[in-house]
Amino acid sequence: MAEAPLGIRFIGRFSRDQWYRTFTLIFTFLLYTTFHMSRKPISIVKAELHRNCSNVHEMMFSDNEHPLKEGPWGKGQNDTWCDWAPFNHKDYKQLLGALDYSFLGTYAIGMYFSGVIGERLPLRCYLAVGMLASGFFTALFGLGYFWKIHSLGFYIFVQLANGLVQTTGWPSVVACVGNWFGKGKRGLIMGVWNSHTSVGNIMGSLVAGAWVTKAWGWSFVVPGIIIAVMGIVCWLFLIEDPRDVDCVPPQHQEYLCDRRSNEDYFSIQNEDLDRECLIRSGSAVDLPTQDQAYGSVGTRGFESNFPTDSEVLDGVARPAKAISFLHALQIPGVIEFSLCLFFAKLVSYTFLFWLPMYISSKAHLSPKDSGNMSTLFDVGGLIGGILAGILSDYFGGRATICGAMLVVAAPMLYVYDSVGYTSTTTMISLLILCGILVNGPYSLITTAVSADLGTHKSLKGNSKALSTVTAIIDGTGSVGAALGPLLAGLISPMGWDWVFYMLMAADGFACLFLSRLIYKELNDWCGTAGVSIRLSIHPRTIASVLGRVPPNLLRTFWGPSECPKSLRKSARKNGRKSPNPDVQS
Repeated sequence: MAEAPLGIRFIGRFSRDQWYRTFTLIFTFLLYTTFHMSRKPISIVKAELHRNCSNVHEMMFSDNEHPLKEGPWGKGQNDTWCDWAPFNHKDYKQLLGALDYSFLGTYAIGMYFSGVIGERLPLRCYLAVGMLASGFFTALFGLGYFWKIHSLGFYIFVQLANGLVQTTGWPSVVACVGNWFGKGKRGLIMGVWNSHTSVGNIMGSLVAGAWVTKAWGWSFVVPGIIIAVMGIVCWLFLIEDPRDVDCVPPQHQEYLCDRRSNEDYFSIQNEDLDRECLIRSGSAVDLPTQDQAYGSVGTRGFESNFPTDSEVLDGVARPAKAISFLHALQIPGVIEFSLCLFFAKLVSYTFLFWLPMYISSKAHLSPKDSGNMSTLFDVGGLIGGILAGILSDYFGGRATICGAMLVVAAPMLYVYDSVGYTSTTTMISLLILCGILVNGPYSLITTAVSADLGTHKSLKGNSKALSTVTAIIDGTGSVGAALGPLLAGLISPMGWDWVFYMLMAADGFACLFLSRLIYKELNDWCGTAGVSIRLSIHPRTIASVLGRVPPNLLRTFWGPSECPKSLRKSARKNGRKSPNPDVQS
């Protein structure tokens, strides 16, 4: 019998569950990429809505042709003939800021309700309807160009409505991914997955930049069509829960030895030690073995023996209920990370909505070139999200990794504002570096941290909290995201330096709100480091040198009652006193 082809053998190496998980991860990545693609055009088109008309005049009539007496954007030959009314006045920055605030304000308010609603409705239908509505309002903004609408009220209404319907996206996709993936290596997986933010921004910049100087309406219409089409695809293919296709759900548990892996951290390949480091879930339900969990493997339609949400609540079989808003706030860490994200997202979204215009103003580039250059910040954000996820998985401290990146980000913003536009090489390098430091914490908090808290041990296995917790954290962050671009529009007439001072202060406050969690994580590391050292040395080796170590030092190392019993016995056998005189066998 001939050997199976290489491709078929490769497919056979992965289980049915692994293929479904991979599909869900990639599919939700593509879905949310289109959300960010539809948000990016406004930042690219801003530089076209209000331009330096003297430069436009020179470019259009450098061949000594007679200038137009009536431009396509307004009547009369003046300094604003090329601008799109009503953004042709001196207060255009405030008006453009009002567009940002309209979108982000309703996005922030709606996010608090979206998560609660999403927990009570089928995620697939909820997300699909939201994507269709987002596509409609995104395209409607662009149609204002073709319909020659110059009413500020029209564009603000569209932004208000678009911000509201786009709140359906984030809680839905995070809850879906959280349903499929457990705690292990969640930082890396979600760090890679969250690169959809940067990929969507890059694609949105390129799509919008292709039409911005020709007919900027298409910069909105094309992304609107794309997200609407993906909404239909979402309704057809999204699998929101593993149990819907007879796959095994992940176990959302918190481990005492959660660093890289239990074995690696303690340097011992021992199943008994893994048992001692096992679950702190607050539930008395025993987990089934792999054979019990899979039942009749190889057949379609088997019933999974893994405990469902209704089976793990206090050991009593009753349906799990979606938690309340106040209950979600009581989960440890939710408030701290929410306030941190308020300031972290303020910085990130200020860059998202104002960076192309800043580059155009400082480096004197065209709207298309400044939009393309701004994508380097998103490239850095892609790297930063993955890097933050890897580091948080390796060290086991989400708050500490976020705090470290925020501390470095503040001075780096000052460097970028001071010398970032002196040369192309400097601009590229600093844009990527700032993207890494600014978007790394933002990415980690909105993905891995939200999923961790949404499956916290205090919930006792209830997965009906993911969407609500995600909505609270991202909703609070979105309030900062709404405030940042608005403040940038108000402060920028005083000079761009003042905008960067605001961003540096925001990074400082973001780090400050994590200080308690950082302190706790550092204390945990110090305590567990001592355990690691102790377990990696054989008791007899330690006992042989006990007589040479001062007892006070030993008490400091082990604490008043932590000296291993085996060491005390070994010490007595060798004729020495117990290393901890306060505790005798």
